[in-house]
Order: sequence, then C-alpha cells, then structure tokens
Amino acid sequence: MTFVVTTPSFSGPLELLLQMVSAHEIDLVDVPLSPIVDAFVERLRNEATLLDVEELSEFLLIASILLEMKSHQLLPGRDATEPDEEFLGWEERDVMLARLLELRTYASIADQFVSLFQRASRSFPRVRGVNDGFVVRPPDLLVGVTPALLAAAYLRGVEEKPMPVVRLHHVTVDAVTVAETVVSLAQRLPSMGTLSFRRLVADLETRIEVIVHFLALLELCKLGHVTLGQGSTFGDVEISWMIGAEHLELERIDVYEG
Repeated sequence: MTFVVTTPSFSGPLELLLQMVSAHEIDLVDVPLSPIVDAFVERLRNEATLLDVEELSEFLLIASILLEMKSHQLLPGRDATEPDEEFLGWEERDVMLARLLELRTYASIADQFVSLFQRASRSFPRVRGVNDGFVVRPPDLLVGVTPALLAAAYLRGVEEKPMPVVRLHHVTVDAVTVAETVVSLAQRLPSMGTLSFRRLVADLETRIEVIVHFLALLELCKLGHVTLGQGSTFGDVEISWMIGAEHLELERIDVYEG
C-alpha cells in the first residue's frame, strides 16, 4: 500500500500506521480518521487513471480495521477489550488477508449480479398497452343455444342414471372350502390305506380343487391324523392314515373352519 497519510501524531504509509497502533506505539484515539479518508477521496478525484481494485480494497480494509479498533476504545461497554485482543495470535498481515478474502467473496457475488443484469438487458419488455383501435371481444357463449337444446340438456341432467354393474365372470368362485375338504378326507382316508396325492386328486377337474385338497392334507397332518412322505425329490407325495386315528373324536374336525 503506497498511500501516505499525514496526521498530527503520525506521518507515513497507512499500513505502517496499522502496525504501530497494533503494537501500542501510537494511541489510536489521537489519530483522526476522517482526514485520512478525505485525503484518499481527493486522491481518487485527482488521479488521471482509476486505481486498481486491489489498492481500493486494501485501503478499505485497513480503514475499516482502524475504525473498528477506535470505536472499541471510544464506546465503553461490558465487553470492552484491548484493541488487539480480537486478533490475538494473528499477525496484522494475516488479519488483512483474511478480511480481504471476505471482501473478494462479496465482489464475486457482485460479479454474478452484474452478469444477471447484463443478460436481462438483452430483453426488451413491452412498454405500451393494447394498440389504439384494438378491441377485445369475448366470444358469445350462447350462440346457437335454443330453448329446445336447453330443455334436452335439462332432461339429460335429471334422468335416472343406470346403476353400475360389476361383472364377476372373471373371478374364480371357490366351489369347495378347505374346512369342508378336511372333514371329507377325514371320513374317506381311513378306508383308502396308503395312497399318493396324485391318485387322490386324479378325479378333480379344476386347479383350485387340487390346491384345496393339498391344504386340507396339511391341516390333517398338523392335527396328527395323517403322515406325509416323499421318497425322492419331485416324487409323489405318499399319504398314510395313522393307525388308531380313526377312533379319535371327529367333533374337533367337524367344527374346523380353516
């Protein structure tokens, strides 16, 4: 930073002033900040070319640090601290760089807004209303509507609607239940001896009847009336009525509900 300031208590580069204030070599209360800002603004007015953004941002950074430190000294409060306590363990250059990064972040956001403004500037909104002499005529919704059409529409609205019919021809209706099949097999199997499941269902015509008979056999096996066996993988299932099961009371089976 090459900007030189001149005050009653200090004369030199602005960056050196910040270092001396941080080192307690100069009392910041004795340094007026408004003449420093006025001198910098006057320099901007007299410069033939614009200053670099880096120099502008660095001046703003140092000036804001000095202003913050001086405000802490002039405005007492319960949180009053030493001027450099906030930056304890930080070098002045590190503090400046950290805050400079914050300023660059805001500058990047500003660039994004500028880009949005530039893209928006390529659009041209309509600044006038409807052209002179242009009349908007809404369509006549009653064109072609006669009393006869209205009467027919009324009759269609008040006539009794047919009741919806749910067709169940595609739904399979169980002709026999598992409970009925359990009772039937309990009466038939004792006299049939050992037989295969294939032979048991050989006379059945529908798939649902085969499934119901298989479920009924599983229930009889669970009740302890039959044993089921299969000699080989995918072989026939052999059904055997257990000896002595025919003397069991059938009331337990007769009330079976699945």
